[in-house]
Formats: sequence, C-alpha cells, structure tokens
Amino acid sequence: MAGTDNGRVSFATGGRASRPSVAEPETPAAEEPDTTLAPDAVVDLDAVRSEAGVDDVLDALDRELVGLAPVKERLRELAALLVVDRIRERFGVATDRPTLHMCFTGNPGTGKTTVAQRIGDLLKGLGYLRRGHLVTATRDDLVGQYVGHTAPKTKEIVGKARGGVLFVDEAYYLHRPGNERDYGGEAIEILLQAMEENRDDLVVVLAGYADRMATFFEANPGMQSRIAHHVDFPDFSADELVTIAEGMVAEQGLAFSPEAHTALREYLALRREQEWFAGARSVRNALDRARMRQARRLAEGGGSIGLADVTTLEAADLRASRVFAGGHRS
Repeated sequence: MAGTDNGRVSFATGGRASRPSVAEPETPAAEEPDTTLAPDAVVDLDAVRSEAGVDDVLDALDRELVGLAPVKERLRELAALLVVDRIRERFGVATDRPTLHMCFTGNPGTGKTTVAQRIGDLLKGLGYLRRGHLVTATRDDLVGQYVGHTAPKTKEIVGKARGGVLFVDEAYYLHRPGNERDYGGEAIEILLQAMEENRDDLVVVLAGYADRMATFFEANPGMQSRIAHHVDFPDFSADELVTIAEGMVAEQGLAFSPEAHTALREYLALRREQEWFAGARSVRNALDRARMRQARRLAEGGGSIGLADVTTLEAADLRASRVFAGGHRS
C-alpha cells in the first residue's frame, strides 16, 4: 500500500504527497430512500451504520494507525453527526448539508494522508460523495510558472478530485506575500470558488504545520471561513514509534532480535530529538537502511545462512547508524 504521511500498521510511508491520481470510473453514491418515514416510525441505527460501512471504516483506521486517539475521536464524532443527519432526512426534517472541508495540522509522518483517505471512504458510504477517492496535491501541482498557467492546472486537479477528497499538503506554500510574480493567489481563489460551488461534490483538506497554517489563514480569511473542521495530529510517543517499527518489519516477514529491539528504542530516543524527524516516515527510512546493513553483513560474512539469518535484524544493523555518534538520519 502506498501512502505519504502515516503511522499505519500496514505502514506505507513515503516522502511528499503523491502526484494527483488519474480519475477512476465513477460509482454511484448511496441511494436515498424514496419515501419519507412516518413520524411514529423507528430506524435501526446499527443497520444504518452497517449499510454505510461506517464501523468498517473506523475499525480499519484503528488497525492502520497507531495512537492518534484524539484524531480518531473527532472522526467518530463526525461519523455520528452524519449518520443522525441522514436519519433526520428520512423523517423529512430539513437539514442543511454540513460543511465538510477540513484542516489537518501536525508534523510530517503523523497519519494525515491516511485519515483523509478514510474520510473519503466514510463520506462515500454515507452518500455525501460519489466516489470517495483521494487526490493529493502540492503547490507544484496547482501553481503555474507563467501568466495563464495556474488556472488550468488548478482546475484540472479540482476536476480529478470531484466526487472525492482533495488533499493539499503544505497548503501554506500557496501563499507567498510580497512576490508579485507568484501565482499562488490565483490558485487559492480557484480553490475557494470550487469549495463553495462544489461543496456537494468535493471535500478539500488542507494540511501542514500548525503555526504556518495559522499564518496562512490570517492572510486568507476566505479560506478560513470555509473550513469547518480543524484537526490536530499529535506526534507519536516513543512506545508508539516502536510499535510502528515492529509492524513495518513484520509486514516484510522480518523481526528484531532482543538486542536489536533495545537498539531500536535507543535509536528512536535519539532520532526523535533531532531536526527533520518525520514520525513514521523517518522510522520507515531507518528500517530500510537497517535492512541494507543486514544484507551487507550477511553477504560479507560468507558461509551458509538459514531462514533465521535472513529474517532477523540484529543490533549491529541499527547501531551502525550515524545517529548513535551524534549524526543525522542514517
């Protein structure tokens, strides 16, 4: 599985947000009941949740992401609101469609992209989105290099995201004050228009560091007014990072020796205090390098090796990192 910003137990982590995905064939949203329920009717709430796949989505999020209790709680609250709104509609009670555009703040590698994807699944199941797919984009995908280039780029991305979720990573880079030759403002205006005109067919999620997003909203109050949900993603604790690492190696059929497990904890204690630590992403990178050291150790050792040799990471594979000598990211 591929991802850009997570601590999932399926542990697909990468660098930056991926390029926008190619549009997929549309699938219809959940059909609305044809008739209004009588005032004395009753609705099986569990059945509504089951038909919409709400619990499946939330359970999958629990499996995929370590920790993030406040984020998961916010998503459960949102799911409950949308389910009850759907039931109100079945009784003929007028309910305004809730504004679903969101802002995710937090450090890299804390699961923002994964949560955005699951929100798309949830909203599709409840009939709020036709497809529920996720399109990720950065400034480079939205802003052009010359006059007349930005509008078609941004509109193309919006078109690909319609029916689903548009995840704009490091959204504050769209705004570069004082640069007259910058076209980020044009991209912002097009996004604002799309968020308003397509609010029944598009959810926009803006993501980035909390302080920079606050500055971005101060400079773009129109964007702030269209964001209904602000969700802060906490950093993973030391124990959570260890759990993430264990899941990553297990997914590849590997395991840590007891000594390597101790080395892992020491590595993470040092690495998470350094600059540019990116949560699960950095864990993924560290384990990739440990695997390379393991392979070199085995190849240079020669002789016969067995299954345990090729599937066990030893302390030496981790302690060769420059992090133990005060270096960075190796």
